Amino acid sequence: MEKEKCTLYSGGLRGAESAFGEAAEKWGLNEVNFSFDGQALNRDKNVVVLSDEELERGDISMELASKMMNRNYYEKKKLRKVLQTIFHFVNKGHQVLVVGAILEDNTVKGGTGWAVELAKLFNRPVSVFDQNRNQWFSWKSGQWQEDSPRIQHETIAASGTRNLSEEGKKAIEQLFVDSFGPA
Repeated sequence: MEKEKCTLYSGGLRGAESAFGEAAEKWGLNEVNFSFDGQALNRDKNVVVLSDEELERGDISMELASKMMNRNYYEKKKLRKVLQTIFHFVNKGHQVLVVGAILEDNTVKGGTGWAVELAKLFNRPVSVFDQNRNQWFSWKSGQWQEDSPRIQHETIAASGTRNLSEEGKKAIEQLFVDSFGPA
């Protein structure tokens, strides 16, 4: 696969999304960041500001999101927009890569978990670097399995925690090295 043909879709927020974007830039991949009016981004490379109409295409029931994530999400306008934005970049990326924490119920902590649940729903390859265990896991056969993922598709969706650890940052760098060789 030619890295120049690859595009990383993300949200451009601080932490993991910024680190994925920095790695994409360093390795020469295309980068597109989805956002909405009023959202403060950490990376402003190739930003697509979604209109209200576009955001609505990624709309979901907060009840459904709560059920899929085993949490209680309440109707908050900003949270809904964040989840709608995540829909857009996961919908664009064939492979989904995130950094966060896998919980005991097999969901992933925080809004990052919505990207993972959408990847499962869309039957996309999804891998999570679990910062608590310092290990990559991929969802295979209905469970998380230790893995050493590689970028294998021309469209990638990337998300993750805003509280990126040094190990998480190193895992992103190593993912790109393993996938494309040295920058």
